[in-house]
Amino acid sequence: MRKLAWFVLGCSQTVMAAGEIVKHPLGQYDSEQFITLSMPCAHCQSLPQAQWYFKNEIVAVPGAGQSLTCFSLDKRGADDVASLDLHALPDVVWTGSTQQWTHTHLSGDGKRLQLADGKEMSFEIVPKIPTNLSYWNQDTQAFYAQRALSIRGEQVGQSIIARTLWPEDFRLNLQAQPQPLQTNESLKQLVQFDQGGAHSPHESRLLWQKMPSIQPALAGKAVLGVLLNGAQGDDDEAHGGHFALATGVVGDDGSYHHWLVNNYYNLATNSEKGIIAGVTPFDKYMADLNSGQAFYRPSYMLVAVFSQPSVPANIQAASNRVYQHFYRNDFVYDHATDNCAGTSVDVLHNLGWKVPESGGESVLKASAAYWYIAATERSLTKGREIYDYLNTEMTRLFPAVAFDAIGNDLLNIAQTGSTQTLSSPEMQSIANQIEAIYFVRIPQIPSSRVAGLSPVYSFEQYLRQVPADRSQWKIIPVTPNPLPQNLKDGLALKPQMPMLIPLPAILFLMSVLGVFYLLIRVSWNAIKWPRKNIKK
Repeated sequence: MRKLAWFVLGCSQTVMAAGEIVKHPLGQYDSEQFITLSMPCAHCQSLPQAQWYFKNEIVAVPGAGQSLTCFSLDKRGADDVASLDLHALPDVVWTGSTQQWTHTHLSGDGKRLQLADGKEMSFEIVPKIPTNLSYWNQDTQAFYAQRALSIRGEQVGQSIIARTLWPEDFRLNLQAQPQPLQTNESLKQLVQFDQGGAHSPHESRLLWQKMPSIQPALAGKAVLGVLLNGAQGDDDEAHGGHFALATGVVGDDGSYHHWLVNNYYNLATNSEKGIIAGVTPFDKYMADLNSGQAFYRPSYMLVAVFSQPSVPANIQAASNRVYQHFYRNDFVYDHATDNCAGTSVDVLHNLGWKVPESGGESVLKASAAYWYIAATERSLTKGREIYDYLNTEMTRLFPAVAFDAIGNDLLNIAQTGSTQTLSSPEMQSIANQIEAIYFVRIPQIPSSRVAGLSPVYSFEQYLRQVPADRSQWKIIPVTPNPLPQNLKDGLALKPQMPMLIPLPAILFLMSVLGVFYLLIRVSWNAIKWPRKNIKK
């Protein structure tokens, strides 16, 4: 118990292992508060569970004298958002590299890199991980050679080995004039434009600003990014897309690659692209050569710019704490009930932003599907899975629905000043602190991967988009990645286990059997009555 209390109550300043000082911003945090090093680290504050998940990876961790996010032992995930310390740092930031270069230019043949000071270096890229199905090709090289780049990687002698390459022309247009949604436009239509816009140009559209007649000074101001990734074109289990919340400050040139993305992914499996759930710099989240979202689908972002940093700071502080529980396995990822959208929406909800709900598909439909799948697949577990998919509230289930609900609510708050969905003082300040809202379209970076699509908004749309014959589905297999038992304690040893047969499904079966019984009785009586009359 003393060991647990050290993490919960100690969270104090400890001597750190040697590492390299981070020199570029990390979200809203001062970069000099962090150092980069390779996990595991014997002398740093990071949770042993987090160190296990990030073994052999380069991360940024709080430096000497910095405070780490604390958590409560008797809470799970987003339930633990009381008394947040906005100055406490995330346990781990997955940078993937120790060094970063900005304003670089790649030669046409992809062999040389010109740095910002004019110096030229040899250029190489990290290798493709074996399970990744596609990678850098000539189209990728041509795309990057046309623009200035921000690169994360390592310098080895006179060579730079790149792991992340971000196109610097992908940024907010700080000189944009307001272009609000028209009567016949919606956020959903922007997302679905040109089948998701995988090949469309980067777009930065100012949907709303507080002072329409004055060009706002947005550089250096705090932001909340609501990030939606589209459907993968080569994975029929990934048509729902992905969702994340990002925080940071607007760069002087409108850049956003240094923001932090709160990426919830399944820790219990090894991603074929090498993705690890965690607080991740935007450029790495999107443009890591193996795990970057932009390499296999288009993406969309709503950016809310605030006059004060408190709203994004509260959301990031709550997310930092949720990750402590996530790495400890106090709660685990579930594709229906606790996925990327659901966990993110829960963070907002528990902070006092009651994102408008869309309801579930149908309890009746879910109950019927439960017994159909349980019978045909001969598995109550699979029956429970389909029940959860059809019964989970849709803003928690579908990333696109969460994006739509949060985005429309943000626009309503900005345009009307309404605080109807904001129940806490921290979240109510959204109404008077919001200064601008952008819609950003991030196209897919060319590679050997097929083009992605816009994500689906319903289970019905999902079924229309995949082959009717499930044996024809394209499915990318993954391997298990369970947290070792010796790293589990507290609530991780008391997992939340829903009933294998949900009560509504039991009631549905009883109703069906009851109706069937009545039909038999009626039919039997109908047969017996004429026979009695004949005998008479």
